[in-house]
Amino acid sequence: MLQKVAVIGAGPSGLTSTKACLDEGLEPTCFESSNDIGGLWRSKEKPEPGRANIYKSVVINSSKEMMSFSDFPPPADLPNNMHHSEILLYLRLYTQTFNLLQHIHFQTTVVSVRQRPNFEVTGQWEVETESREGQRERHVFDAVMVCTGHFTQPHLPLRDFPGIESFQGKYFHSWDYRSAEGLEGKRVVVIGIGNSGGDIAVDISRVAEKVYLSTRSGAWVVGRVGPGGLPVDLVGSSRMDALIRKIFPSWTNRRLEKRLNQALDHKLYGLKPNHGFFAQIPVVNDDLPARIISGRVVVKPNVREFCGSSVVFVDDTIDKVDVVVFATGYNYSFPFLPSALQAKCGYRLQLYKHVFPPALTCPTLAVVGFIHGFGAINPLAEMQARWATRVFKGLIALPTAKDMMTEIEKDTRTMHQKFACSERNPLQVDYIPYLDSLAEEVGVRPNILWLFFKDPTLALQVFLGPSTPYQYRLTGPGKWAGARQAILTQWDRVFQPFRTRVVSEPKPESRFSSNLSIIMILSGAVLLCCVFYNKHHLCSCFSAPSFLRSLQETMG
Repeated sequence: MLQKVAVIGAGPSGLTSTKACLDEGLEPTCFESSNDIGGLWRSKEKPEPGRANIYKSVVINSSKEMMSFSDFPPPADLPNNMHHSEILLYLRLYTQTFNLLQHIHFQTTVVSVRQRPNFEVTGQWEVETESREGQRERHVFDAVMVCTGHFTQPHLPLRDFPGIESFQGKYFHSWDYRSAEGLEGKRVVVIGIGNSGGDIAVDISRVAEKVYLSTRSGAWVVGRVGPGGLPVDLVGSSRMDALIRKIFPSWTNRRLEKRLNQALDHKLYGLKPNHGFFAQIPVVNDDLPARIISGRVVVKPNVREFCGSSVVFVDDTIDKVDVVVFATGYNYSFPFLPSALQAKCGYRLQLYKHVFPPALTCPTLAVVGFIHGFGAINPLAEMQARWATRVFKGLIALPTAKDMMTEIEKDTRTMHQKFACSERNPLQVDYIPYLDSLAEEVGVRPNILWLFFKDPTLALQVFLGPSTPYQYRLTGPGKWAGARQAILTQWDRVFQPFRTRVVSEPKPESRFSSNLSIIMILSGAVLLCCVFYNKHHLCSCFSAPSFLRSLQETMG
């Protein structure tokens, strides 16, 4: 009999988990509380509590090749950094291509997930759902995949800001923000400098009288546009770069921060954080420096209190404001799970490799997509799902509960040492090493040395080029015949969206003029060497006329 798997949520993590089940011959049933797929990337005019929400102007920070699923390259004509509507289009194409829609039950909320009485033997779960009409049903599943993400419960820290209850203006969380409509001519303070805070401050500054961006800790700011106009995450994201960072972490960090400060002096702009670049995910924003230099956004320290219609910052400056936007992150919780499965180790949930609760006697529940890294979530969630489904089938065995807890504690200590973790940012991983660790479990980690012997052209792309997800489909379970071609053509898909106006190349110079230019450069170099080193014998041997004649004969 097919193993039945409940997949909770039809966002990117839920969709790729559903596909992973099908790839392994499992029978998935995906429960989605809304009426459509997409999760975070589906914009809602009227967001409902308990569901992720985004604002109208959102553009993804990762480029399309880096955020793609490993066996589904994005269409070449899509922009490299997609608007949320284009990401939703990509997810729809993915859903249609792999026939996932028939496995999704919309407008169905999971109320509870509980172990069955004979769980020790069967590993089965009882999943209770509620329809939009209020009708409840109970289902039995052999495994469960939790794919609800962590952008559903807004964190509104009103206790940290005395006087906010009597504030005479309007305040709300960034979860409620849709657009700058209605904020024309207002004075606004945005509290928090994560990616949402930066985006919203820029968005509002185009219509508001003044925007203050309040930050307690500062942030490193990078743009989406990298060297030569290429997507910045395609530069410095190779396996070779990851290896250099591992060997020389401090040097790499200093070098990168120096380059960032050459483009934007973070101290001068009031943005410089206390942590190093790789300790926390940076703010990706192309427009923020321009809004600061034009005075449309004013960077301020943390807010001390509110007095009437004024905000008092910790530097004792006071300004009148009309609106406060709290870009203060999200709380995470899985209210439908048993409390025993929500135990924490430090800030993070007790999950082996951020996926499996170690306390279960049968490893039949996996959390997918609940993770942060210097890269897109889609490849991370996909690899977690591929690993989890093979564990469900019994093809991969997990360590003992004791060994898993030991690794969780060790991993948590390392994470807290390397990264600036907090309750709002509870976990972070090294992107490529984490993917490789799961790929090793699945049996799909690319063997670079073997590739150099078998296919040097491909090996160079895998080792020196951007570490795109297609690398994990070259071999092993789930091997995809199109993976090699996807890697070799990835730059074509990067360049394609730019070809909206073809600029003709200049006519090549004649052979004579080209040769003459080379002759003049070479002869000038030789003459300079003669003067610099005062080698008269060299000048006598290579007088300018004879040297020019010999070069002309050589060049034809």
